[in-house]
Parts: sequence; C-alpha cells; structure tokens
Amino acid sequence: MKRQSLFIKACLGALFGIFSTGANATLFTGASGNLAASVDFSISGNTLTVVLTNTASADVLVPIDVLTAVFFDISGNPTLTSVSALLTSGSSVFYDPQGQPAGGNVGGEWEYAVGVSGPSGAGSQGISSSGLGGAFGQPNFNGPNLENPVALNGLQYGILSAGDNTATGNGGISGSGGLIKNSVTFTLTGIAPDAIFSNVYFQYGTDLTEPGYSGNCVSGNCVPPTTGDSVPEPEAPWLLALSLLGFYGYKRKLAVSRF
Repeated sequence: MKRQSLFIKACLGALFGIFSTGANATLFTGASGNLAASVDFSISGNTLTVVLTNTASADVLVPIDVLTAVFFDISGNPTLTSVSALLTSGSSVFYDPQGQPAGGNVGGEWEYAVGVSGPSGAGSQGISSSGLGGAFGQPNFNGPNLENPVALNGLQYGILSAGDNTATGNGGISGSGGLIKNSVTFTLTGIAPDAIFSNVYFQYGTDLTEPGYSGNCVSGNCVPPTTGDSVPEPEAPWLLALSLLGFYGYKRKLAVSRF
C-alpha cells in the first residue's frame, strides 16, 4: 500500500512539475535577412512579463535596422494595464545626451495599445517606442519622458541589435535621441493564466511600410499549437497523467487477479 501511495504521488508530482515549468511561458522568434528578434511572454498569476530582444548579430547602420515594436494577439482580447518598462539586465542606452535612465526605467518612451491596425498578419495588440504613422500615440508605462516630445515620435528608444557596433551608424542613429542595446522587459497586469498568444509580428523603423516579419512560436501556449517532440502540446501533460494512472490501475488489477 505504501508503494502504491508513493507511485501516485510521483505521478502527480511529475504532472505538477510539467505545468509549473512550461505552461505559462511562450517564446516567439523570427528573422529576415540581417534582422532577428525574440519575444518571451511569461505569466504569473494575472501578471504578464514581456521581454523583447533584438537578437541580430549584424551591425545597426540605418533606422530601419532598429526594432521599434512587437504586435500580437491574446486569446479573449483582454485590455491589459501597463505597469513598467525597464532595461533588461545587461542592456543599456546609447546616443541620449542625458545618459542612462534612472533605475533603467524607459517606460516614458513606450506604449502598450489594443485595437491597433498593424501590418498584414500582425495582431491587434502591440508595444511600441514609435508612433508608426499614427498606430501608436502616447507612452503609458509609468516612466519619465526621457527625450522630447512626450508623444511617441521617430526612432528614439527603439532597440539596437545584440551585435551592434555603437561607434557606427548614420545620422539617424547617432542623432536619434537615445536607443537601447539590446532588450526591454515590460510588465502588464490583467491577463488570464491560460492565455494563448498568436500573430506575433516584429516591426522596425518608424513606419508600418518599413521592414517587419512574423514571429514563429518556439514553445508554450500559441496558435497554431507548437508541434515537435521537444515541446508537448497543451493537452499532453493530461494524457501523460492519464497514462500513468491507467498503467497503475492495470498493474493493480493484475495483482488482484492472481489471487
């Protein structure tokens, strides 16, 4: 009886471990030519953390090499509340005469918006440092205005690539008023724990006609669901649990039938 109890506990423990480590984190990546980016959506309770990274190894030479926005859809289309936008650990600001923002707070230069009309294939929610021709307007991540005007304008506080040589770049780069190398972490609240993400699109430059491309879901809760041996689909943990418990019941039945 003791062994049976331990077996059941082990099954439940394995199931809990699967859900606690993988169910609430979703990663999208994408690339086009010399451009490459990733966005990681992590949910804890009703809090969503979004880490947007310019992962390209190429040097940033012109404004259309700068990552300025990410579009996406969330199941149920919730309207989230913006909390903060901070430099991800290891990232820093270049080309701003004021220097580094206090506490890494860049929230005064980014906006989260719902009902955005983005490029074809892009979701209707988004986070941007640029107005993108009127798609975005005012920052709302509770940070100070780091570079005038207050409204989202031009290239300022977009994201440089991981491999950028900050000693190069044309006047649009050096005179941008501030750019981030190479990642920003956003915090928002009001999301459901089982939210599903889709239609991720990475946007560069200052207009929706400038370069951009769709992201591909690498892992987590996304549409279409991730396939492949390394990442189980959302229902797989339940199938695993049922299989283990079914196997236990079968063994128990065999043991009883012997007497």
